[in-house]
Amino acid sequence: MFEKVNPQHPDKIADRIAGAIVDLAYKENKNPRIAVEVLIGHGKCHIIAESSVYLDKKDVIKAARRIAGRVYVDYVEVPQDLHLADNQSEKIRCGDNGIFKGVPLTKEQKNLSEIARTIYANYHSDGKYIIDEDKLIICQSKAKNNVLYKKYPKAIINPLGEWTGGTDVDTGATNRKLGSDMADSVTGGGLHGKDLSKADVSVNIYCFLKAQATNQVVEISCAIGDEYIDNRPYEEVVEIARDFINGLGGFEKFAEWGLV
Repeated sequence: MFEKVNPQHPDKIADRIAGAIVDLAYKENKNPRIAVEVLIGHGKCHIIAESSVYLDKKDVIKAARRIAGRVYVDYVEVPQDLHLADNQSEKIRCGDNGIFKGVPLTKEQKNLSEIARTIYANYHSDGKYIIDEDKLIICQSKAKNNVLYKKYPKAIINPLGEWTGGTDVDTGATNRKLGSDMADSVTGGGLHGKDLSKADVSVNIYCFLKAQATNQVVEISCAIGDEYIDNRPYEEVVEIARDFINGLGGFEKFAEWGLV
């Protein structure tokens, strides 16, 4: 049983805006320290960033409107807490406490991810999809039910009828769709709106990739300040995550679909 949402779902719009802001920070510094939260809905976008680098508000507004359309942007930027900043002052060390888990993807999860991407390629609008053994539920905005039924005749399609979707229908918030992004690998840490020093990003990615490579569950705990994770220097874990993010095209692209 698995649920997947597409990049136009309101929560994913929030994730994508947060990712775009992290991308802006990485243009200013190879290793910025930043954490971004986004709440968006009904014409308003509220953003708070704790950042070690200054970001031009005009660039932030431009990024938010490119992703979400013409919205009012309320942007607050504050420096990173000095106590946390000191942890990273001499070398790249674990930026948070946490428990992390990587789980091999199931055939069912891979199938739904492919279905979601296929539908999204034809309907670039808000959508949510669920698979539960033989039951497939498709909720796709701005789509004709009869067209979807031709391709997915056994699916439950738009149970309340055809709909419009988007942030004028529902609000979006960062990291609210981690089940969609991580499948069975969900623990306590959010993937989006954070730099690579944050274990929520780097260790989650590391565990997920290792689980897919070994076909085994990977579980790791860490404490803030740790210099080694899974018998590797933490900096190596960060570089593995960096390569993965760069391969996708950056943090905004990562936020579109997450790890699945």
